[in-house]
Amino acid sequence: MLIEFVGAARTVTGSRHLIRTRRANVLLDCGMFQGRRKESIRQNEDLGFDARAVDAVILSHAHIDHSGALPLLVRQGFEGPIYATPATRDLCSVMLEDSAMIQANDARFINKMIERDKADMDPVEPLYGPEDVVRVLERMVAVPYRRTVDVADGVRVTFFDAGHVLGSAVSAIDVEETAVGARGKHKRVVFTGDLGRKHMPILRDPEVVDGAHALITESTYGDRLHKPIAAMEDDLAAVLERTYARGGKVVIPSFALERAQELLYAINALKHRGRMPKMPVYVDSPLTVKITDIFRLHPECYDAETRALIRENRSPFDFEEVRWVTDKEDSIAIDASPEPCVIISASGMCEAGRVVHHLKATIEDAKNTVCIVGFQAAHTLGRRIVERRPRVRIFGVERELRAEVALMNGFSAHADQRDLVEYAGELGARGPLGRIALVHGEEGAQRALIAKLKENGLDGAVAPEAGTTLEV
Repeated sequence: MLIEFVGAARTVTGSRHLIRTRRANVLLDCGMFQGRRKESIRQNEDLGFDARAVDAVILSHAHIDHSGALPLLVRQGFEGPIYATPATRDLCSVMLEDSAMIQANDARFINKMIERDKADMDPVEPLYGPEDVVRVLERMVAVPYRRTVDVADGVRVTFFDAGHVLGSAVSAIDVEETAVGARGKHKRVVFTGDLGRKHMPILRDPEVVDGAHALITESTYGDRLHKPIAAMEDDLAAVLERTYARGGKVVIPSFALERAQELLYAINALKHRGRMPKMPVYVDSPLTVKITDIFRLHPECYDAETRALIRENRSPFDFEEVRWVTDKEDSIAIDASPEPCVIISASGMCEAGRVVHHLKATIEDAKNTVCIVGFQAAHTLGRRIVERRPRVRIFGVERELRAEVALMNGFSAHADQRDLVEYAGELGARGPLGRIALVHGEEGAQRALIAKLKENGLDGAVAPEAGTTLEV
């Protein structure tokens, strides 16, 4: 059995890994690459393999950097099933549709700017449309946690809770290899997708899997430790209070899935502690509104504390200050208003969607704050804001970065270095764990994690380059 690393290899976007056996080819995730516009288009149009030769897809979760290229896969000839948890299937129905809509809207906006000679950019075409999304959904098979199913000839999968986002799964992939004249061999590959953190609000903790021969794990925060969530709530309160005192707006670029819900949970907690200034909280993302509705449909993914709140009719996502924004005109009105407010808007890396318009309207005013609450991949607008570059390009126009930039990666739903080492150690204690492949991480984070794994007796960890293979 060979594992080919196609995407999210020494980078944090575009997750695609291909398991090749004598009898089948199974793709783990099919994510969209995010970064420089020209490079993103090239990376996404060329999947890195023949879509027609893939027998099945195992999808870890619904984030676009893991699911967003599925419409391209079916457009290029894939005809097999796509396996995911029920919550992931429901989330993909709205997230992929939203991705197609954002691509169409951004292409229309950018091309209009080019026509008016207001942007130094090449014309843009959407990568896929709504009809391609429908074809993906027709192929999706919902599989509950801890139920084993055959996905291809000689390949089975069992999903366990990854604790990262609603419906996220650690995939235990069991492969039966039969060589000519030899007895059958069984190998179990565990793919974490994106691994969550312990004791986070809303979701259950990640589950540890028995019997792993090989581990493919993310490494986003392999070189650092997160602050405790309670400390991050205090930091958030301080940002809200000082921005309110300046009469400014707090713009929070946020993934519509999980991060937005966690922020609402945290702000609601601050309100109950008397630490929330009297300012409206705009959730300006039609996608986030739809996703929050899907959250309400999947209590099987909640931790005990959140289930208790729901039973008491105390939604962690709704409180007096929240304003759910869907209409474009209402979104524009937020920027036109001089009143202090909080704006939670997609996308999380500031590359598309309404948040880009909010940044355009606020980033040059020192009374405002851009609050970064998650990882920003290289070459994205979000990364340039994190680096506090004096000038940033938005819609092809250079703008002064005068707003305060507040970094709060402690809100991240990704495991940190300690979590990743502990998880690998627990897998090693429960099975014959041999090879460990680090994906979905930048090279510095992966080097640090490999060293820490070795310190803890976990030898053999590697960070494969794109296009390389690993034999199990």
